[in-house]
Amino acid sequence: MSAYTRYAAAALLAALAVGCTSPHPVPRPAPRPTPEPTPRAHAGAPVTEDAGRQPFTLVAAGSVLPSDPEVLATARRDAPHDGYDYRPILKGVRPVISSADLALCHLDAPLGPLGGPFTGHPVLQAPPQIATALKATGYDSCATASHHALDRGVPGVQRTLEALDTVGLRHTGSARDAAEGARPALLRAPGGARVAQLAYTYGTGGGRRPAYAPWTVNLLDEKRIIKDARAARRDGADVVVVSPYWGTEYRTAPDARQIRLARALTASETAGRPDIDLIVGTRAHTPQPYEKVNGTWVVYGLGDQLSGVTKKPRGNWGTIARFRFAPPHRAGQRWRVTTAEYLPQLVEQGKRVRVRNLATSGRHDRIGTSVGTVVLSRGAAADGLKRGR
Repeated sequence: MSAYTRYAAAALLAALAVGCTSPHPVPRPAPRPTPEPTPRAHAGAPVTEDAGRQPFTLVAAGSVLPSDPEVLATARRDAPHDGYDYRPILKGVRPVISSADLALCHLDAPLGPLGGPFTGHPVLQAPPQIATALKATGYDSCATASHHALDRGVPGVQRTLEALDTVGLRHTGSARDAAEGARPALLRAPGGARVAQLAYTYGTGGGRRPAYAPWTVNLLDEKRIIKDARAARRDGADVVVVSPYWGTEYRTAPDARQIRLARALTASETAGRPDIDLIVGTRAHTPQPYEKVNGTWVVYGLGDQLSGVTKKPRGNWGTIARFRFAPPHRAGQRWRVTTAEYLPQLVEQGKRVRVRNLATSGRHDRIGTSVGTVVLSRGAAADGLKRGR
């Protein structure tokens, strides 16, 4: 890292705290998983031994849209001084996110310079302070592949990843160079398990992926995903999670492409072991079903974790997926999901936007029931999916 880069990173870190000082100090969470793979994993050796690694809990939440007008205005009002503070908006779900061993998010907008401008649909650009809030809420890694990833071109991708790096959030789905584009986000749970997150989008909307930089954003492609999953396994991943940006907007049922791709990805195996252990999708802006496909859990759509006023009321509904993984009984077998849960959530629109965990809020019972109806509509209850708290 050059002296200029070190100075820029330090300046950005200080600036990201603008609007994030008292009376809402950054909490000091419990020790989080280290993102560093083991030396053996760096060497690319396959995992042949799971002895000593402990069960872990993983949560995943839906798309974060920080520059929707209502969200942007709330973050500005919540900041005690100048800037933007998103932490009060996400406070309602922080206990769920921060208590997990690993937490995955999806950032659905490029981040801009500190001075803006910040814009909503159709060309998004969000304040970089959202990175501070996601880290403070307890997230460890964020998918960045979406059809908005290139709304601000290659510079937007670079700014986004620099902001995430500055606050210590891993990321996957977009990249600044070919080497970065070839790597998953490789995380380590407190009990020693290594988890890879991979992310892809169905397209890039109005922003074209440069021909000279095909690694800028990952596109959904069955062969590419399987290849990347196998590479992640060779690099030491015990569990491989795929975060696809797919589906039809505001449709609660998965479309034909989602179903076809889910079946293909979950059927892929190497030496009798599935290449992919979990799929957690976003993009529809509404919850979609959870389903066990070929023995692997697929969340077709988590809904949005954070958004403003949407075209349809259910666009403010969402879910948090929570899975408990346990080591295999024998070396070389897959890690087992021993508990599968969903938690309904709502982005409450009012004078100030707030994200509510409907599993514990005691409010909006009708919405919580409606979310559950969607989530369970493809038979997930029979496979053990339950509503969590």
